[in-house]
Amino acid sequence: MKTVLITGATGLIGQEIVKVCHENNWSVHFLTTSKLKLSKRDNYKGFYWNPKTKDIDISCFEGIDTIINLIGASISKRWTSDYKKEIINSRTETAKLLFDAIKINDFSIKHIVSASAIGIYPSSQINYYEEDFENKSESFLGQVVDKWEEAVDQFSSLGIKVSKIRIGLVLSKDGGALPEIIKPMRFGAGAAFGDGQQWQSWIHIEDLAQLFVYVAEKNLEGVFNGVASNPISNTEFTKVAAKVLEKPLILPNIPKFAMKLVLGEMHILLFESQRVSSKKIEDAGFVFKHHHLEPTIEDLLG
Repeated sequence: MKTVLITGATGLIGQEIVKVCHENNWSVHFLTTSKLKLSKRDNYKGFYWNPKTKDIDISCFEGIDTIINLIGASISKRWTSDYKKEIINSRTETAKLLFDAIKINDFSIKHIVSASAIGIYPSSQINYYEEDFENKSESFLGQVVDKWEEAVDQFSSLGIKVSKIRIGLVLSKDGGALPEIIKPMRFGAGAAFGDGQQWQSWIHIEDLAQLFVYVAEKNLEGVFNGVASNPISNTEFTKVAAKVLEKPLILPNIPKFAMKLVLGEMHILLFESQRVSSKKIEDAGFVFKHHHLEPTIEDLLG
C-alpha cells in the first residue's frame, strides 16, 4: 500500500485529494500546525509542524516516497504589504523546511508533486498558454508563483522528481470562487467584470484531485496545467452560471475601477486573462470527467 505525505491536506483541494487517495487504497500522512488536528487513524495520520519556528515531526516521512505539496496562505484576502509577505513565505519557507528535513535526515523521497498556479502566465486575451511558455507575469501573482516554483525546484538537487501543477480557477460547491460568483446572482445582481472578455481557465475540483493523484501514481515529472480543456470568457462564464441558476442578468458589467476601490490590488484576480491548455496532461493519458462549464456547474449545484 502506498503512503503519501500531504501538506495543506485540510484545505479545500487537500480534502478532495485525501478522498481520492483513500479511494485508491493509499494511506495519507499529513502535516498540520494545529495539535488539535492530529488524527491517528491507520490510513490518515497527522504530524505537527510549525514552519515559523522551523519545527517538524520527522516521523511524518516514515514509509513515504511521495509528497503532495499544497500548503499556502489564501490569495483571497486583502493584499496588505504584510499579507503579501505571508502569501509568499507560506509557500517558500514551508518548501525549505521540507527540503532541509529530507536533506539532513537523508530520507529516500522519490517524488514531490506541488501545487502552483496559472497566475505565472502574463494576462493576455490572445495567447494560448502551454507549459513551456517562457515569459512570466510581472504581477504580484506572477512573482508569487515564480518564487513558489523556484522553492519546489530545489528538491531536484536531492535526486527527487519534481512535478508542478499550475492550477486554474477551481470550481467547488464547498468553497473557492464558485459560491462567491453565484451569491449575487441568487439575488438577481450578477454581472460580468470589465469588458468580460478575459479568459477564465477553470477546473472541477474532482478532476483536479484526480489529476494530482494521477501525476503521483504515474511518476510524471515536470510542469502540468491543472485546467479543463475548454476555457471560457468571463461574460460566457457569467451567462452559463446565471442560466444554471435560472436567474436573469440585467445589470451592466462591473467596471474595473469599482472593484479596485472595493478590493484594492487583489482586484486583478477578477480581470487577469489566461487561456491555458490542458493538452500536455491529456497527452500523458489523463482523462477529464468534466470538460464543459454548464454540466460542471449543474453537477456542483445540483
